Amino acid sequence: MNIMDFNVKKLAADAGTFLSRAVQFTEEKLGQAEKTELDAHLENLLSKAECTKIWTEKIMKQTEVLLQPNPNARIEEFVYEKLDRKAPSRINNPELLGQYMIDAGTEFGPGTAYGNALIKCGETQKRIGTADRELIQTSALNFLTPLRNFIEGDYKTIAKERKLLQNKRLDLDAAKTRLKKAKAAETRASQLNSARLEGDNVMVNFSYMLNLLHVKWLKIWAEEVTKSEQELRITQSEFDRQAEITRLLLEGISSTHAHHLRCLNDFVEAQMTYYAQCYQYMLDLQKQLGSFPSSYHSNNNQTSVAPVPSASSNVIGSSALTSTSSLVITSPSNLTDLKECSGSRRARVLYDYDAANSTELSLLADEVITVFSVVGMDSDWLMGERGNQKGRVPITYLELLN
Repeated sequence: MNIMDFNVKKLAADAGTFLSRAVQFTEEKLGQAEKTELDAHLENLLSKAECTKIWTEKIMKQTEVLLQPNPNARIEEFVYEKLDRKAPSRINNPELLGQYMIDAGTEFGPGTAYGNALIKCGETQKRIGTADRELIQTSALNFLTPLRNFIEGDYKTIAKERKLLQNKRLDLDAAKTRLKKAKAAETRASQLNSARLEGDNVMVNFSYMLNLLHVKWLKIWAEEVTKSEQELRITQSEFDRQAEITRLLLEGISSTHAHHLRCLNDFVEAQMTYYAQCYQYMLDLQKQLGSFPSSYHSNNNQTSVAPVPSASSNVIGSSALTSTSSLVITSPSNLTDLKECSGSRRARVLYDYDAANSTELSLLADEVITVFSVVGMDSDWLMGERGNQKGRVPITYLELLN
């Protein structure tokens, strides 16, 4: 029974507090009540926290779209995450394309040029798919997870304390309003008590009785002054304490920015690794496809030309590329013919060769290029030409074709 009485009293007190806050909030919106303003520093911190939350959510959501463009897959992963279960592993688009290419190449025959090329392309696509999977895992762990932890953890705590601060402010302003009304009632009661009534008729007596009742009612308000002053001191203390707690939490936003900056660096490094891997995989594939006979390099009677990597691409891929080992090669019997021939001739490349500088031409084993001699050039070199690419080539890497 005592517990029930306590619960009823607590429920009534909570209802009274809620009603008081609602009245104060409504009067503030209507301009009928004064509002305690927060200090400028605290307002700036609140604005900074809200701005951080909004942009963190936008960056996080767009990063998820970048890493997983399929909305259905994102929803499925979200559901599994909420159920605290591991999402089933699924094949990604590059891996699926790679598998199709490998299956097609196997069907056409690995011994055919097209079948062999499909298999090589498929294997490269599967490697790109693996790199894409690693990028998603690394980015989710080092970038998305910290952002999500801030939204679902730190900012929720800040929002909770901010809501408490708002309630404490409403309680403080409601206490100020009650104290103001109590003092006004006390002043009015004092004025009525000091008023003297004159006359002897019934209306005067009736008015006097009403004034007595009014005075008694006003005295009730007057008795609230002391109580209101004590309540004001308590609410002011609670408001000040909550404002300090909120301020300390909000000042941690700067540390959050520093942490997110480190996470951003991790994300950029993961992307750099991914794109460098993809570039290297495609460069290797280009070399493999370039080793096929030249008759397979044309389309609509136009010779396909291997694209020249830009300077920035060379910087990215330079760490992954290794130069061909030096080989001691016996000169073929037709080297003299190569050097002494007039005009241009076709020659087959015997070994891979990486150009040492911009004056040389990189070569791939088994590709066919055009060569010709230039007056004054070193006897160990010829000028090679492949499409619109031109440069010096070592004569010992070539075999003259009839």
